Amino acid sequence: MLALEHVGSGKVREIYRIDDDRLLFVASDRISAYDVILDDPIPDKGRVLTGLSLHWFELLDTPHHMVTADLATVPDLTNEQRSELAGRAMVVRRAEVIPVECVVRGYLYGSSWREYRDGGGPTTEHLPAGLQMAEKLPVPIFTPATKAASGHDENLTEAQAREHLGGALYEELRSRSIDIYLRASESAAGRGVILADTKFEFGWAEGELLLIDEVLTADSSRYWPADQWEPGRVVPSFDKQYVRDWLDSTGWDHSPPPPRLPAEVIAGTRARYVEAYERISGRPFEHYLEITG
Repeated sequence: MLALEHVGSGKVREIYRIDDDRLLFVASDRISAYDVILDDPIPDKGRVLTGLSLHWFELLDTPHHMVTADLATVPDLTNEQRSELAGRAMVVRRAEVIPVECVVRGYLYGSSWREYRDGGGPTTEHLPAGLQMAEKLPVPIFTPATKAASGHDENLTEAQAREHLGGALYEELRSRSIDIYLRASESAAGRGVILADTKFEFGWAEGELLLIDEVLTADSSRYWPADQWEPGRVVPSFDKQYVRDWLDSTGWDHSPPPPRLPAEVIAGTRARYVEAYERISGRPFEHYLEITG
């Protein structure tokens, strides 16, 4: 138990107050599926997510909340706690969160494909007819959703989002989200990876609009190996789809309690997260573990 004040929990993260201006974000190894947190953690998953966020915060030239991953700057931590938190924690600026998920889609897949196939809806309202599953969109689309405290987020039409946010903020979030997506897509493509879609969060700190929370991780994004992508077909991804597929094979009805994960599924999931880090960052995950202690 940390001596710092605990101010929030998510499906993966724990958030602690350092002082009036800074928070400590800690990414656990918890994994969720169908909005249910599973009983079995995935070893090093939190470090992969943090490592990917650090990679992108360093690479992207955009205002963000990341301050440092150096835990020596955090007071009231024991040496044992610093060791446990190494690689999975970062100090960030405190921000007033804008309660909207800023989703950008460059390819038609997942829930948006199902919506499009079934006649259209909020995330596909501006798309032309005749597209295939997994097809690259003519231009990336901005499909914001309200942030839900629990359960599923609710997709918004453009008109609803403009009413919810105000026109000026909507345009700023749309422009910034698509710009970040395009730059990240170009970087990932150079490493043989497609960034199919992702979601961002933003917040205000002293009047400045900042990119916050995790960014472009395997939990917040859909990454595909470029050499296995083909429109009209299911594409394997570097995320927890492997876990979802196994859970579906058991006949689980997506209500608690979830099934326990077999050792081979845990190991296979860890391997996919680690591969995501290595392919996207271009660095060995073991090196990340070494430099973070």
